[in-house]
Amino acid sequence: MSDKKKVKKKHKKTRLADHADRHQLYELSVQYAASEIEFVDDTYKAIRGRKASLLREDFCGTANVCCEWVRQRKSNRAVGVDLDLEVLTWGQENKITELSAGQRKRITLIEADVLHVDSEPADIISAMNFSYWLFKDRKDLKQYFCRVKDGLAEDGIFFLDAYGGYDSFRELEEEREINEGEFTYIWEQERYDPVTGGLICHIHFAFPDDSRMNRAFSYDWRLWTLPEIRDLLEEAGFSKVTIYWQGWDEDGEPDGNFVPSTTGEADAGWICYISAEK
Repeated sequence: MSDKKKVKKKHKKTRLADHADRHQLYELSVQYAASEIEFVDDTYKAIRGRKASLLREDFCGTANVCCEWVRQRKSNRAVGVDLDLEVLTWGQENKITELSAGQRKRITLIEADVLHVDSEPADIISAMNFSYWLFKDRKDLKQYFCRVKDGLAEDGIFFLDAYGGYDSFRELEEEREINEGEFTYIWEQERYDPVTGGLICHIHFAFPDDSRMNRAFSYDWRLWTLPEIRDLLEEAGFSKVTIYWQGWDEDGEPDGNFVPSTTGEADAGWICYISAEK
């Protein structure tokens, strides 16, 4: 009989966080591309009296909005621009492959800096999810807005969003369960600097087995206010800037309807859309 001791192999317990895809989690908890597309499509037609055809999505990430755009109509084409090759590749392999062959032909992804990209003049340029806040200096944000204006067709419109409210200046964490508890989305505002306007934020994901995906996404932004954004758009030469404020339902929850507004409420937190006409 062997005197060697039998050693039991310890199997590392599989954690949900280890197998989760951060891009899929983001799309489930943050980005609703269909809603964005519905807003920009309807608003463009209301302003210009015709349907837009070519949309350029700046800071496109996984190109989710581009994919949704080409699904809308056979005449729609999309260009996605992003500096991050990893996320563009993920979008190519996971989002664009879901499209039909005809739809795929109408999407172009460009790995480039939005300040220097050269693309066909677009009916719509979109910069959503506060992505342009990575420009922290006034001159840099104005330069970006000028480049957007140059990249639009003669009757083109630039669409972007913004958020604010007195909670946006606080260091805090907010949690929201997604898909009936499949996972928890956690938004952290780690640091706000009132002198520079600098804002450090993170997105974390937590799972029912107590595992976590910490800092799945991190952002080093400047918290721009609406008057600052509007002034810079006007200085960049846009002819008309409109703020679209979200309404509230009977339960005091956001109703998803954005209407042109010249005033807003001093809420703890709000999100709005902005259109800037060339």
